This record gives sequence, C-alpha cells and structure tokens, in this order.
Amino acid sequence: MTLDLASYAKEKGIKYFMISFTDLFGGQRAKLVPAVAIADMQVDGAGFAGFATYLDMTPAHPDMLAVPDPESVIQLPWKPEVAWVAGNCVMEGEDVAQAPRNVLRRLIAEAAEEGMHVKTGVEAEFFLLTPDGSQISDEFDTAEKPCYDQQAVMRRYDVVREICDYMLELGWGPYQNDHEDANGQFEMNWEFDDALKTADKHSFFKFMAKSVAEKHGFRATFMPKPVEGLTGNGCHAHISVWDAPGADASVNVFAMEPSDASQTAELGLAEQGRFFLGGIMKHASGLAAVTNPTVNSYKRINAPRTMSGATWAPNTVTWTGNNRTHMVRVPGPGRFELRLADGAANPYLLQAIIIAAGLSGVRSKADPGKRHDINMYEQGHTVSDAPLLPLNMLDALRAYDSDTALKAALGEEFSAAYLKLKHQEWTAYSSHFSQWEKDNTLDI
Repeated sequence: MTLDLASYAKEKGIKYFMISFTDLFGGQRAKLVPAVAIADMQVDGAGFAGFATYLDMTPAHPDMLAVPDPESVIQLPWKPEVAWVAGNCVMEGEDVAQAPRNVLRRLIAEAAEEGMHVKTGVEAEFFLLTPDGSQISDEFDTAEKPCYDQQAVMRRYDVVREICDYMLELGWGPYQNDHEDANGQFEMNWEFDDALKTADKHSFFKFMAKSVAEKHGFRATFMPKPVEGLTGNGCHAHISVWDAPGADASVNVFAMEPSDASQTAELGLAEQGRFFLGGIMKHASGLAAVTNPTVNSYKRINAPRTMSGATWAPNTVTWTGNNRTHMVRVPGPGRFELRLADGAANPYLLQAIIIAAGLSGVRSKADPGKRHDINMYEQGHTVSDAPLLPLNMLDALRAYDSDTALKAALGEEFSAAYLKLKHQEWTAYSSHFSQWEKDNTLDI
C-alpha cells in the first residue's frame, strides 16, 4: 500500500515537505511544500522550470513536475517539522528520460526482468573546511599520516556524532566512522541496500552532512580534490546481486565457495559476478564520464603521490583480490568494490551506470581479463595489457560518446543531454584564464 503523505504529516507532526530531485550535474533541487498542500502534490507533483537547473531544456519547455515517491520520505532529524522526499520528474504525463532518478529506476526494472536485483553500499568521503572553503577547519590536523587519527576525529566529534546519531535514528545501520587519509577528511559508513534506496540515502547523506556542518560553523565538501597535495574524496561502491529485492533477498547470486575454476572463482565470485565485473572492466573508460564527472575529478585519479604516501585512487583499468591499489577489488566472496567513483558522482547516475555496465557484461558474458595482484602504485608500470583511465574530463566524455552500448543502456535522450551540458562545462573551463598561464607563459 502506498504511504499517504498527508497522513504521515499528521502522525509525525510535519509542517513542510521538501520535494527534491537531482539534476544531471548532481545539484539537489527542491521546493518547500506546506503539509496542508501535500495531498495534491502527491498526485500532481511540484512544478519546476527544468531550464533553471542542469537539465537539457529551454525556457519554452512546459512545467516539469517532481512527483514525490512516498517510499523515500525522511523526516529531518535535525529539523523534525520538515520531511525530505525524492521526486520522480514528469513532463506532460511522461517520465523525463534524462532525469537521473528516472534513469536509475528504468535500469533497476530492466535488471529485475532478468532476475537481477542489485544491492550496493557507498563510502562517502568528505572534508570539513572553513565556511569560505579556503582551508581545513581544524588548524591542528597536520599529521603526515592522519588516517584514523583519534585526536583529530575527536576534535570533530560533535559533527561526526550528530550525523551518526541521525543515521541510527533513521535505521540506516551505520557501523563505523573515521578520520580519513587526508587532513580534514572523514568517512562514515552505513549498511548496503537496494540500489535505489542506496541512491536516495546517498543523496540525503550529502544534504545532511552539509547541513550539520553548517550548523557547527564548518563547510562539508564532497569535491573530488579540494586540497592540493592531499588524498581526494572517493566514493567507493560495493556491489552484489541478489535473487530478490529488499528483505525478500535470500541468495547472493554473486557468491560461491572459492574454487580454482577461474581467477574470479578463486575469490568466491560466481559466474554471473564474473560477467558483471567483465562489464565494468569493458566499459570503464566511458564509465568515468559519470563516476568522475568534473574537471576536478581527474586531479584525484591522475594525482601524483600525496603527502600521506598514496592517492588511494586508480589510474588504470585493472582488478584484483583484497588490494586497494586497483580500480576494482574483490575483498571476499559475493561482492566487489568499484574504487573509481569520487565524491562528485551523482548518487543516482552512479548506481545507474554500474547496473548498465554490469547488465551489458552479463548479457555478453564479458571476460574481466587478467587479475593483477601487484601493488599498482609501485609496479603499475609493469602492466602492459590494461588501458589507462581518462586523463581529463574531455577524454572521459569522448570515451563515453564512443561507447555506443553504454550510451544506449543509459538512454539516448539522457546521453545526448549529459554530453551536451558536460561539453559546455568543458568549454567554459577551457575558456577560463588562469594564473598558471601567466606564470608559465608571460616571459616566453
């Protein structure tokens, strides 16, 4: 039975709903709707001008309506008279094909038709900066190897504890929080879930972390590389496929007892998991256009050695066992971790492109290629049979554009819109006049 949001508001004491959607660039857009108006909004949706956001529309387009999905509703723990609810974008009675949540919903349905129910978890890393974003908020967080620094994490205990308390209250199953590898950087983990639920939680987590940080006088950023010389913000995704969605899932179809049948089977990854992984490897270069969607993203995956000694990011299309120096690692039976994505990844498109690439691999019985069990940071130069990841956003966009199967899987309308707006972004970046140009060219 569909949850009635008006009744929910009365039961929970909610005065306003934030009907939210995420645009192509990952921007979170919302309208604040009084609870007394939510009954009509639940049917008709809240109206938006798509052109005013990062969607490929013009001012002449009709109203775009964000119809709230009541299954996604979350009462704001830090402002309980407000509830957030994800909206599905509709125009003239039809789903907006380029809207990220719609792209993901379509791919989830497509996978379900083939008996595949994707569950994922994400590791959302972020920095706590000063309000203007110019420096790390903790002036004492200066260790050369700050990862897991207990003094540093306790100096930001009030922020971390508040966010974790809220996740506990929401029933997300948070299980660990830590100071990450860069000064001023943190990571908070919660339990994996169905892909759409993980995307909604990921979207809400970014909103929640930013809101709580602001409340404490800081600025939370998920920017891939906000501080030069330090480890960037990744967004590692842990992927498995099950026999049913939600609590009905009982069999992890990726899992098997380790055997010597293949390099994947040795690690406890069943044949379907092998093919899914093969799809990720096959489409990796095009994948990067979505998992690493900004100019700044390539300052993370192609970074020189950071102050701590390692970037913790891949730059080559390789996979391995329990080894964090590769693009994909298989830490144990039944799942694998994609380490490519960064903090700027759109929560919905990240899940969508994982499913699209994986489905492609399963359908074509894609071979993931040779497993490399070396330290890529020390011995990567010895690998000659694996492509490098794109060097910049333009290379990634070109790789995506040339991957016709991946474009078709994500949807032609979405792909055309995404490529158009991202090429405009690249042109704007290329037109920017920087101090670097003067420093290196003024006296030529």
